[in-house]
Amino acid sequence: MNLDLTEEQIQIRDTVRELCQNEFASHAEKWDREDDVPRWAVDKLAELGLLGMAVPEEFGGLGSDLRTTVIVIEEIARVSAALAILFAVHNSVGAYPIYEFGTDEQRKRWLPRLTSTDMGAFSLSEPASGSDASALLATAVKDGDHYVLNGSKNWITNGMHAWTFLVFARTGGPGPKGISAFILERDTPGLTVGKCEDKMGLRGSHTVTISLDDVRVPEICRLGPENEGFKIALSALDKGRIGVAAQALGVMQAAFGEAARYAQQRQAFGGPLSKIQAVQFKLAEMERRVQGAKLLIQKAAWLKDTGQPCTRAAAVAKLYATEAATWVTHQAIQVHGGYGYVKEYPVERYYRDVRVMEIYEGTSEIQRLVIARSALKDGVGV
Repeated sequence: MNLDLTEEQIQIRDTVRELCQNEFASHAEKWDREDDVPRWAVDKLAELGLLGMAVPEEFGGLGSDLRTTVIVIEEIARVSAALAILFAVHNSVGAYPIYEFGTDEQRKRWLPRLTSTDMGAFSLSEPASGSDASALLATAVKDGDHYVLNGSKNWITNGMHAWTFLVFARTGGPGPKGISAFILERDTPGLTVGKCEDKMGLRGSHTVTISLDDVRVPEICRLGPENEGFKIALSALDKGRIGVAAQALGVMQAAFGEAARYAQQRQAFGGPLSKIQAVQFKLAEMERRVQGAKLLIQKAAWLKDTGQPCTRAAAVAKLYATEAATWVTHQAIQVHGGYGYVKEYPVERYYRDVRVMEIYEGTSEIQRLVIARSALKDGVGV
C-alpha cells in the first residue's frame, strides 16, 4: 500500500483546506450555537463537485476513490464536524449506493441532482432496532407494480433537507434476508419528516425521524433485488464507517493543534505548560493516536478502492479512530484546564462532537463483534 498522495489528491486536499479556512472556520462556533449548518455551506461544497465524489463523471460526479473522499472528510471535520457528517453521510450512504446497486434508469433519474444540488439520507435505524438493525419492523407490501410502505425511522442525518431517503423495509420473513431497499423522494405522499433531535454534539447537523404512512411507490424505487436490501445496507456501512473514522481523525487533529498551541502560550510554574513533562507526555500520546488512526483509515480505504474485503479493516479503523478521538479531545480539555470547559475555546465543542462517533454507523461494541467474528472466521492476524 502506497501512502503517498497523488498530485490530484494533494490539489483536492489543499483546495478543500483553503475553502474550510476561508469560508467555514469563522462560522463553525455559530453553527454549533444556533444548531444549524446553513444551505450556503452545502452550496460551497457543491460548487466544487464534492456532492458526488465517488460517483463517476457520466452521472455528474467526480469519480474519486475512497482515499480521496476520506481526505476531504478529514479536512472538513478539522473545522466543523457537523458539516463533515452531513457531507460524509451524503456521499457514502446517501448517493453512492444508488450508483453501486442501481440500474442505469435509477442512476439517470436520481444521481444528477444528488451530485449537484440535493442531499441524500440513509434510513435504517428504528425506535426499536438500532444495533440490531436486521430486526427492523417497517414493512413494504407488494401491491401490483407498486409497494406500500409503513413504519418509522429515526437518527436520520440530513433528514431535514434531504431530497432522497434510502429506506430499508421488510418485504419477506424475519431477519436480514427479508429486507429490501427503497429510494423515496421527500415529497412522496405519506412520508412525513419529524422534528430535529436536540443533540449533545454535532449541533448544526440535523437529525430527524420520519414516518411512513401508506407510502405508495412504483417498483423503480426499489434498489437492488427484493429481499436483498440488507446486503446493500452492510456494504454502505463499510464506507460509512471509514468516513466516520475520518471525521474523528479530523476533529482529534484540530484538538491536538489547539492543545499544543495553548501549552506553548500558557505560563505556569515559571514557564510555558509545554515545558512540563506531564503535558509533553499528553501531547506525545495525542500524536501517537492521530498517526495510528490515519494509517488504519488509509488501509481500510485502500482495501475498498482495490476491490478487496474491507469489512474488518473498516471496523478496526472506526473503532480505533473514534475511541482515540474521545481520548484526545478529553486530554485537550485537560491541557486547557478550566478554560477547556467553557465555550470560548473550541476544545469544548470538539469533545461534544466526537462522543457520538463511537455510537453511530455501528457502536464500538458492534465493531468489536465484527472484528472478532471476522478474525475467528478468516484467521487471526490475516
